[in-house]
Amino acid sequence: MTMRLGGWWVVLWDGLPKDCGMKGGHGKAWPTALPKHLIHYLQVLQASATAEKLRKKQRKKQTTDYDEEKTHFPDGKQSLKANRNGDDDDDVDNFMAPSVLKACGQVSWTQLGKEIHGFVLKKGLDRDVFVGNALMLMYGECACVEYARLVFDKMMERDVVSWSTMIRSLSRNKEFDMALELIREMNFMQVRPSEVAMVSMVNLFADTANMRMGKAMHAYVIRNSNNEHMGVPTTTALLDMYAKCGHLGLARQLFNGLTQKTVVSWTAMIAGCIRSNRLEEGTKLFIRMQEENIFPNEITMLSLIVECGFTGALQLGKQLHAYILRNGFSVSLALATALVDMYGKCSDIRNARALFDSTQNRDVMIWTAMLSAYAQANCIDQAFNLFDQMRTSGVRPTKVTIVSLLSLCAVAGALDLGKWVHSYIDKERVEVDCILNTALVDMYAKCGDINAAGRLFIEAISRDICMWNAIITGFAMHGYGEEALDIFAEMERQGVKPNDITFIGLLHACSHAGLVTEGKKLFEKMVHTFGLVPQIEHYGCMVDLLGRAGLLDEAHEMIKSMPIKPNTIVWGALVAACRLHKNPQLGELAATQLLEIEPENCGYNVLMSNIYAAANRWSDAAGVRKTMKTVGMKKEPGHSVIEVNGTVHEFLMGDQSHPQIRRINEMLAEMRRKLNEAGYVPDTSTVLLNIDEEEKETALTYHSEKLAMAFGLISTAPSTPIRIVKNLRVCNDCHAATKLLSKIYGRVIIVRDRNRFHHFREGYCSCGDYW
Repeated sequence: MTMRLGGWWVVLWDGLPKDCGMKGGHGKAWPTALPKHLIHYLQVLQASATAEKLRKKQRKKQTTDYDEEKTHFPDGKQSLKANRNGDDDDDVDNFMAPSVLKACGQVSWTQLGKEIHGFVLKKGLDRDVFVGNALMLMYGECACVEYARLVFDKMMERDVVSWSTMIRSLSRNKEFDMALELIREMNFMQVRPSEVAMVSMVNLFADTANMRMGKAMHAYVIRNSNNEHMGVPTTTALLDMYAKCGHLGLARQLFNGLTQKTVVSWTAMIAGCIRSNRLEEGTKLFIRMQEENIFPNEITMLSLIVECGFTGALQLGKQLHAYILRNGFSVSLALATALVDMYGKCSDIRNARALFDSTQNRDVMIWTAMLSAYAQANCIDQAFNLFDQMRTSGVRPTKVTIVSLLSLCAVAGALDLGKWVHSYIDKERVEVDCILNTALVDMYAKCGDINAAGRLFIEAISRDICMWNAIITGFAMHGYGEEALDIFAEMERQGVKPNDITFIGLLHACSHAGLVTEGKKLFEKMVHTFGLVPQIEHYGCMVDLLGRAGLLDEAHEMIKSMPIKPNTIVWGALVAACRLHKNPQLGELAATQLLEIEPENCGYNVLMSNIYAAANRWSDAAGVRKTMKTVGMKKEPGHSVIEVNGTVHEFLMGDQSHPQIRRINEMLAEMRRKLNEAGYVPDTSTVLLNIDEEEKETALTYHSEKLAMAFGLISTAPSTPIRIVKNLRVCNDCHAATKLLSKIYGRVIIVRDRNRFHHFREGYCSCGDYW
């Protein structure tokens, strides 16, 4: 009997890691329940002796047992081939294959799942709906949703489980548009959904936060429920959907209407409160749940911690962590990962790292969570050090890990490190899917190499809406408005439907390129051609477009005619335009509106002060600054970063802390002398302080981007491009000086400020002095 098992059991066993309860061959966590499934398969085939040895292995979890089991199957590596050529295939039927496929899905063994799929096709088992559903489920769990869809499309017979499995797979893999289309098709085919199918549909609308479709789904669920009475799982899914859509009142109504509240219902309601930032209400519900003798389980704690990370509720997250420790919860790897992720999202790097270091048998997920925490805090050196430790530990990074690193490089503008990550992808032959390709396009665009971003986009085999948006936004940041519009035209020709983010990128592109007419046409097209409702961000873009072009009155009229209440984005765009075009009256009006919305926002107070200073109203400016000082508000300091030889260096205005500050100051003096020889006159109007002209000129010399530029000039070879990232808008003086310095030193100087890229070359800037 043992030898008759050879074909299927050895295939599974050969792939098992030596400690299948802890970690896989590439650092992947394997569920400790997996041997139980395999024991069941063996028992079905009456291989009791082998099953008993597996039980022994599960209890001891010792590596030595691996070799003991292997002795039963000395030719394991060739077993699949032997199985296909022999008679052992007869033991595998439409019951056994789905069981094995389920196990493959649980541990994400894609390649083995494909092998079994081939066997299923050979034996003709694919005609069985049960086997087809198992194949879809396996591919969905392995994140191969395209294969799952192919199986679904080719199925000769489908039941309601087929539809719900496919919808769930699409939803889990964020293919929301395809999932919605499948729901419409299911309705058209008059397939009556099961409760499981309806829960999958409701979860889809929860994930997309689509309230309009969610309400329609609620009515659909009521119509298709037995006796129009919804079960507890469906009601719980609905209340979770309403909570995630921000309608806590409707969620509460459903919750209060439940005659039988399960721990899942309580968890969904409490998580909804946390997500909606009703922390006190969520805490009271948590206490009330226990008073009613329903106690949280690990899934409850996991869900609540995830929501704390989502909303940045650090104190509540700490309280939940303390509750876990006090109440004897075993801190599983999943729970530890969620806690590390929560602390990272709440910018508590110290606690995140302490928990990470105390966790044993770390898998790739917790490594990725810690890397993401460093990325969130822009700790680029620590992130790459951790990545090196991860590789040394033998843990193979996932695509999610690599995307986190690329995102960090994009934020920091660290092109050299980004290129290193790209080369690692090529060297390790990491499969580049649409998400990873999009991250690469985004990284190159945000690090100043828009040509590399464009090449990757053109070479991409498949492109989703996110990739189209990434390249459009990239061109917008670099001031290439015409190119962004060309990409959009190609996107339309290929039948790709744009979304809200597409038009934000396009309107930004028009704004930075001065394409006012084109921007107005796009805004109309968004509404009338594509039926998209303009959001506050789109109005902000339009006000910015009109304001930059000097059409201040038209911009103000647009704000007054908006169907939604203008927020800080909209008023902030008008204030910036008024400052640019020196209209203190309208600027003061807009700044007053800003301060009414957020009176304690330091940035808006600084804007108001700068407007007064630009109009030489020094007493008013001093009054605003005095108020800021009284309430303890501090202006965000300007800082610039430059990457040299894979190391990121940061400079603040007037910074004298750098180890090479003596050489930097010498270079600053040389730069100032050569600028004066070239006829440069400092633009002291950008120094909004009531000091004399000489002091203003000195202050301009030590702006953070000039310090970074000086360091770049002394640290890199002649003709090497210098790339700088600044957290604030480049001032007029630095912009004029950098143009001349690019010609004087024969360098390409690329500066990314808060709004866009500036490519300085031979005395000119790519923005055409329009920024």
